[in-house]
Amino acid sequence: MSDRDARSHANRSGVLAMVAAMGFFVVNDALVKVVSQSLPAAQLIFIRSAMASLLVLTVVLTTDARSHIREIGRGWVLVRAGLDAVSTLLFLVSLFHLPIATATSVISSAPLLIALLAARTLGERVTAEVWLATLAGFGGVLLVVQPEAGRFDPYVAACFAATCTVAVRDIATRRVRDAVPSVVITLSTALGVTLLALVLSVFEGWRPVGARDFAMLAAAAIFLAGAYVMIVYSTRRGDLSVVAPFRYSQVPFAVAVGYVVWGDAPNPLAWCGLVLLVVSGVHVLRASRGSSSTARAGD
Repeated sequence: MSDRDARSHANRSGVLAMVAAMGFFVVNDALVKVVSQSLPAAQLIFIRSAMASLLVLTVVLTTDARSHIREIGRGWVLVRAGLDAVSTLLFLVSLFHLPIATATSVISSAPLLIALLAARTLGERVTAEVWLATLAGFGGVLLVVQPEAGRFDPYVAACFAATCTVAVRDIATRRVRDAVPSVVITLSTALGVTLLALVLSVFEGWRPVGARDFAMLAAAAIFLAGAYVMIVYSTRRGDLSVVAPFRYSQVPFAVAVGYVVWGDAPNPLAWCGLVLLVVSGVHVLRASRGSSSTARAGD
């Protein structure tokens, strides 16, 4: 397999993993949003993250990854875990006060920041076509969100802060040594979120957990663990400037879940935004392949 074909295959794998991760995240978000009506935010985040940590720890201890378990508290793995913990708390707090499609659309603007940071810090080539397609995707996000001029929403601001942290987190992921298994990075992330939520829950207080809420949090933990693994695999496997725009795929997922669970139906402008998101995401992958071929032909 040529270098070009290998890179193309890696990017395709990264894109598929990113789309899967976004779907898992949306299902997880929907479950915790429902539970947030009866439990304090920090408590439910702690319970869900603790269960996710146990799931991932089981995988680590039953595979060859156990020989790398000490890496969870070292270097860039630890930095990434801290960033993910902060971004998770910020996003979920905003999610509990915003429609799921709105919060998801804001967090989907992360590719713009990721592409810029990847070009600046990792030396990845971001072509004009990729930039235009990514900007078009962000335009699609705006059509879905349809923000009101002159109105400041602190929860939207918290969601954007989470988005900025996500961008830095994905750059940090690429700094982790290749020898560290993705599942070990996932374990570090899950533990980081669990510990931060535990600290915050001391100040927020606890309530009794019913069987229904516990079952929903257990299901959320399974989806969260799967999403963690997929997103780490994606950002390590493919070029960030290629896989990052496919974060937009979580917006259609969120709209679908919002309609099924809460009866929120997109208006015509929102549907146009969804189409634009999908088209721009596909074009990013095609444009990156074309530019890669041209660059290698000129070498």
